[in-house]
Amino acid sequence: MIISEDLNAYLLKVTNTTDIETLWAMHCEKMALYGFDRLLYGFTFYSTETSLGDPNDFLLLTNHDASYTEVFVGRQLYNDAPMTRWARENEGVQSWRKIAERLSTGDMTPEEQNVVAFNVDMGVVAGYTISFKAVSVRSKGAIALTAKRGMSQDEVEVVWAEHGQDIIAINNVTHLKILTLPFTGLGAKLTKRQREALQWVGDGKTTQDIAILMELTPATVEKHLRLARETLNVETTAQAVLKAAFQNQMFVLDL
Repeated sequence: MIISEDLNAYLLKVTNTTDIETLWAMHCEKMALYGFDRLLYGFTFYSTETSLGDPNDFLLLTNHDASYTEVFVGRQLYNDAPMTRWARENEGVQSWRKIAERLSTGDMTPEEQNVVAFNVDMGVVAGYTISFKAVSVRSKGAIALTAKRGMSQDEVEVVWAEHGQDIIAINNVTHLKILTLPFTGLGAKLTKRQREALQWVGDGKTTQDIAILMELTPATVEKHLRLARETLNVETTAQAVLKAAFQNQMFVLDL
């Protein structure tokens, strides 16, 4: 296995990336060098003790085949996935050897066993999960690193013993970079006018103030705010401001 690029040079590239698409492509390519060719990253600002929140609000990044994600994500199997449950309750790193250990002791619910069986059928059998340190009380982010087909967990452990600290560092920096970049749920991207109207609301301006500042009629401002609420799937403008801020859509450069 050849890790061709200096780690410091790679992390510098990560920190200078300006969009999630480029960053994710880089990350997938980098993790594949270590033997992890299928990744699933998830982040939410709306987790509770019993739920990860509305899937429409998740930031999900993956290079798994659609045949996998349509079931695992689309049918919300992740709610019963053993490593997802581990990630919700913990921070740090966990080997998927834990799955085999729980199966051998009978310490796994029928729902969890069904997810494990599906993963086995799809060749998702060896890997590691990283649960990132929370940035707020209701936030949760994690990534599942799936090893290449045919690679055993024992082989994964050998890779981790040699490169685990570098892999953790790369994933931590990538995760923190993702949190600085604009992201949306299911393509819920604000237009420039919607974003500008929300920015002024966030600054405490009234509809009349915003109309003057944007050189629009109050009715047009209200339309932009209504469309922003619909785009973000919220009921109030205050909620729209908060959600847009969470998604880093509020103050972005139009490059």
